[in-house]
Amino acid sequence: MQTQNRLLDDLARVATGALGAFTGMRDEVETRMKEQFERVLGRMNLVTREEYDAVKAMAAKARAAQEALEKRVAALEAKLGGSRGKAAAASKSTAAPARAAVSRRARSSRSSGKSR
Repeated sequence: MQTQNRLLDDLARVATGALGAFTGMRDEVETRMKEQFERVLGRMNLVTREEYDAVKAMAAKARAAQEALEKRVAALEAKLGGSRGKAAAASKSTAAPARAAVSRRARSSRSSGKSR
């Protein structure tokens, strides 16, 4: 049974109008908050996803190139083999006496400075 109560009809109209107003307010608040978040994020100097992906790809390419160069250097060192080992050993054997002489001079100058 449907009644012809005017009071209930008026309440239904007011509720419908209020719901429409609240929907409009919600949209307005969402828009304002979105703008505020965009402003805050803009001030943070964040990178975009596209920039991040581009830098990541460049780093991967550089890493691959470095690994290829490391392999190439290792192959060249292996190819040089004995001559490189002899040169390194010779430089170490000549450097050791020189370091010892410098060390002796430093100790003698310190000890002579204390006696003055």
